[in-house]
Amino acid sequence: MNEYMVGVDMGSTSIKLLVADPDGRQVLVASRRSPWTNREHGRTEMPATVAVDTVRELAREADALLSADGPYRVRALGVSGMAEAGVLLDGTGRAVAPIMAWFDPRGAEEIAATPETFRAEFLGRTGLPVGPLASIAKILHLRENGAELRGRTFLNVPEYVVHALGGPRVAEYSLVSRTGLLDQDDSTPWEAAFDVLGVGPDLLSERVGAGTAVGTISDDAMPAGFQGAVLTVAGHDHLVSAVAVGAVHSGQLYDSMGTAEALVRVLDAPLPFDARERLALAGINTVRHVLPGKYVLLAGTKSGLLMRRVLQLLGIADAAGRARIDEEVMALPLAGTVAAGGLLVSGARNDDGVLKIVANSDGLDPAELFAATLLHGNDMCAELMDVMDREVVAPTSTVLTGGWSSMASVVRARRQVLPDVAVATHDEATAFGAALFAAYAVRVGADFESVAAAFRSGHSDHEHSKGRS
Repeated sequence: MNEYMVGVDMGSTSIKLLVADPDGRQVLVASRRSPWTNREHGRTEMPATVAVDTVRELAREADALLSADGPYRVRALGVSGMAEAGVLLDGTGRAVAPIMAWFDPRGAEEIAATPETFRAEFLGRTGLPVGPLASIAKILHLRENGAELRGRTFLNVPEYVVHALGGPRVAEYSLVSRTGLLDQDDSTPWEAAFDVLGVGPDLLSERVGAGTAVGTISDDAMPAGFQGAVLTVAGHDHLVSAVAVGAVHSGQLYDSMGTAEALVRVLDAPLPFDARERLALAGINTVRHVLPGKYVLLAGTKSGLLMRRVLQLLGIADAAGRARIDEEVMALPLAGTVAAGGLLVSGARNDDGVLKIVANSDGLDPAELFAATLLHGNDMCAELMDVMDREVVAPTSTVLTGGWSSMASVVRARRQVLPDVAVATHDEATAFGAALFAAYAVRVGADFESVAAAFRSGHSDHEHSKGRS
């Protein structure tokens, strides 16, 4: 009987399911666009049940392909994905509200209305900026709009999927670090945050590390070959993808370019309160890594979101269109040909996300607009790197990955502001990383670094890949 490890990536743009053999050789990838509903004023949401149904659809698609080779079983399934988006569950396990996307602006007013003393301590205590991204802001918004918090549990999206498939309610450290509910000094619930919410720390489930085995698949809607598979929460997608490509050392910068662009730097120990405060004021997070005992600086921008919206504005929605504009941008000088001030793009700050285009010149075309968008992203990266370099030793190399890194124009742009850029070859690093953590979950007593190194080594064999959808 064939045996497989499965990784699920609950991404902002798409939800993916990757199947690998126990040695890390990729077998197949199935994918669906993330089923968001766009509402007024930038609000973006999806029903929690729809998110899980999408995973079930992908599992059935994988089952059809795997079954063609005879009987099989999935030994373990890991789920990674976006942070700062979650589900409030009642006592019966029912979601009391839709999942709000991490970039949804709801919660900004509510977090700004909390006591000044709370907001002043928030930065250094949680390692996060004060704003609508941290999950506490979304939870406050739900409360102010009638949701009861007592007797409820908040799960981040990957944690919710694991629970829906048959696992218990757990809170993985790298994900719960993004909620604004943990004290980063010792990764325990921060009492002041729960006082603001008006509930106790039981709003959070038991904390576990990435790769911890947490039950097995028992969901009747999953294929027979998946039943009984060990479940694990792999953790925050950017960090999981960094592990997948081996960007796990403090001298490296990891730039993950999806809907969000995340600049990730590994720390061997937590930074002190005042350093976390300075970094958070600049929009930079200092939180737990998925790696055991490690911490991370994570600086995010919405440059991927802006690039996507620029392409949509230009009527580009497929790979052929992206390839065409990539070639056109590469034919331009890096800074384009428009005179200074003639074309400006803004909105990529993590506390923004609203695409703004100022056209103050003639002779503009799609390639010039996309080039200007890339330069704006460069400016945001350079600004964040400068702040991080004042707190920790500057990195000497960069691993660039994510969907946008397949475009030559994007790589050329980032090479202007990041050190010694190498592009990772893995197409689906987050889903592969989730499968890696699944492999670790079933190897009781094994050393994580050894399991990860062996699993990554299997990626070089691409002959096993059966299909992509």
